[in-house]
Amino acid sequence: MGVSRLIEVLLVALRLGLTSFGGPVAHIGYFREEYVNRRGWLSDERFAELVALCQFLPGPASSQLGIAIGTGRAGYLGGFLAWLGFTMPSAVALAAFAYGVHEFGGDGGGWLDGLKIAAVAVVAFALWGMGRTLTPDRTRISIAVVAAAALLLTGGVAAQVLVILSGAVLGLVLLKPSETQAAGDSGSGGAARATGARIGVLTLLLFGAALLALPAVARSVDSEPLSVADSFYRSGSLVFGGGHVVLPLLEAEVVPTEWVTKDEFLAGYGAAQAVPGPLFTFSAYLGTVMGVLDPWWLGGLLALGAIFLPSFLLVWGVLPFWERLRGFARVRRALMGVNAAVVGILLAALYDPVWTSAIGAPEDFALGAAAFVLLAFWKTPPWLVVALAAVGGAGLAAL
Repeated sequence: MGVSRLIEVLLVALRLGLTSFGGPVAHIGYFREEYVNRRGWLSDERFAELVALCQFLPGPASSQLGIAIGTGRAGYLGGFLAWLGFTMPSAVALAAFAYGVHEFGGDGGGWLDGLKIAAVAVVAFALWGMGRTLTPDRTRISIAVVAAAALLLTGGVAAQVLVILSGAVLGLVLLKPSETQAAGDSGSGGAARATGARIGVLTLLLFGAALLALPAVARSVDSEPLSVADSFYRSGSLVFGGGHVVLPLLEAEVVPTEWVTKDEFLAGYGAAQAVPGPLFTFSAYLGTVMGVLDPWWLGGLLALGAIFLPSFLLVWGVLPFWERLRGFARVRRALMGVNAAVVGILLAALYDPVWTSAIGAPEDFALGAAAFVLLAFWKTPPWLVVALAAVGGAGLAAL
C-alpha cells in the first residue's frame, strides 16, 4: 500500500477529527459527506452496510466506522491512521484540559448551542442524501418510516439492534436486488483484500482472551495501571450504543474507586461536549486526572488505548466474514432492508436527540435551516458550516 494513500487517509481523518461536532449520529453525516460524496471511496450502499455492522458491535460506532473505512482504503495501517486522525484532536484537548492547560465550561457563550444546531443540519443533509439512494421505492420508504417510529416509541440500544434485524428480515422477504446492486461495490474490495479469515479469527480470539484474562490478572497483581487498563478495556468491550451510553459505565468504574471525584468527572463530561470527535476520548481526560503514570499524559494514553483496543479487534475480526457474506444473493436482499432501516434510524435520531436538544426557539430553526442550505445547495465544506454555526450561536446568545 502506497505511502501517499496512507498519508491521505490520515489527513482526511484528521480534518474530520477537527470538525466533527455533534456526537456519533452527526459523525455519520460528516463521514458520508467526506468519504462517499466528496472522495468516492465507497458507495452509499456500502457505507450503510458498514454503519449497520458497527451498530451491531459494542463500542464507539463512529470510530469503528472510521476504522473500517480506513482499512478498506489502505489496509490495517490505514485503519489505525483513520482512527488516529479522527481521535487525536479531542483526546489531546481533553488531556490538556485535565492538566489545566485549557478551560472549558459554562454554556460556551452560545457557540456550543451553535454547534448543536450545526449537527441538526449535518444529520438532515445525510438523511436527505441517503434516503434518495437507499429508499428509492415505497417498500423501502415504508421500512424506514416504520423503523423510525419503532425507535421513537421504544428507544434504547436493544430496540436499535432489533430494528436492524427486522429490516434484514423484511428485505429478505420483500425485496429483490437489482443487477447493479448484485454486482457489488467497487469501493469495498480493499477491505476484503486487507483482511483475511485467519487474522479475523485471531483478533476475535485476542478480544475474548483479553476480556477474560485482564480482570484475573488485575486482581492478582497489585498494579494500579493494570487495573485502569482492565476497567477501560471492559468499558470499551461491553457498552452497546457508544457515545453517551458509555458515561454511566465509566462513572461506575472510576468514581466509586475514588480514582476520580464526581465533580472532576462532571467537569470532564462538560469539556467533552465542547470538542469534536468521539466521546470515548473522555477516557483520555479520566486517565490524566487519575495520575496513575508519570509523566501525566501517559495515564491518558493508557486509558485511551484500553478503551479503543476492543474496537480494533472487533472490526478487524468481523470484517472479513462480513465481506464474504455480503456476496450472497439472499444476504444482498437482507442488506437492502438493513440499508432502509439505517435510514429510519437516522430519521429517528434526527428528531431525538439531535433536534430536541438543539432547536428550542424560532431563531434556532432559522440558523439550522441556513446551515442546511449552505451544505445542500451552496456545497459549503462541513467544517466551515460548523464554524459559521458556532459564530451564529454566539451571536444569538448575545442578542
